[in-house]
Amino acid sequence: MLSASLGYVEGVVDVSIIVPVCFDNPLKKYVAEFLEEVLALRRKAIIPVTAVLGAYHIATRYLKAPRRAVKKILVGMLEVESPAFYPQVPLTLAVEALDIAATYSIESWDGYLIALAQNLRAKIIYTLDKELEKVKEIITVNPFPQQKVSEYHQYLQTLLKAQPSRS
Repeated sequence: MLSASLGYVEGVVDVSIIVPVCFDNPLKKYVAEFLEEVLALRRKAIIPVTAVLGAYHIATRYLKAPRRAVKKILVGMLEVESPAFYPQVPLTLAVEALDIAATYSIESWDGYLIALAQNLRAKIIYTLDKELEKVKEIITVNPFPQQKVSEYHQYLQTLLKAQPSRS
C-alpha cells in the first residue's frame, strides 16, 4: 500500500496546495518548494494522485491556465515517481469519504482527504481551504506565508473578474 521508505505520515496534501504550481502567481515559488520537500520525503506527507488530476481540472477549467503548460508541470511532478504519491482510492475510503462529506456538509473530495488522513493516522491536511477547519478530527495547515496567500487570493479574484462570464 504505502511505500516503506515514507514510513510515518504526518499529513495529506489537498488539491488547493497543488493548483498554484500550475501557473504564474504570487504563491507559485512557495508551492514548488513545499511540493519538492514532500516529493523528496523531507516532509512526511502524501499527495493523492487524484489531487494532481483535480489540480489540472481546476487550473484549466476554472482558472483558464493553458492546458499544455499545466499538463507539462503536472506530468513532470508525477514523473518524479516519489513514494509520496498515494495512488489508491479503496472503496471503503470512498464510503467513509461520503459519510464524512454528508456529516460535515463538505465536498466529497474533502471527505476523502479526511478519511485518508484518518486511515493513515495522519493528523494534518495541508490546504488553503478554510472550510476544512470545521472538522475537529484533523488539523488544517496552510504551509505558506499568510501575506503571499493573501496576494494569491487577490490575484485569483482579479483573474476571475477578467474572464468572460458564463451565462
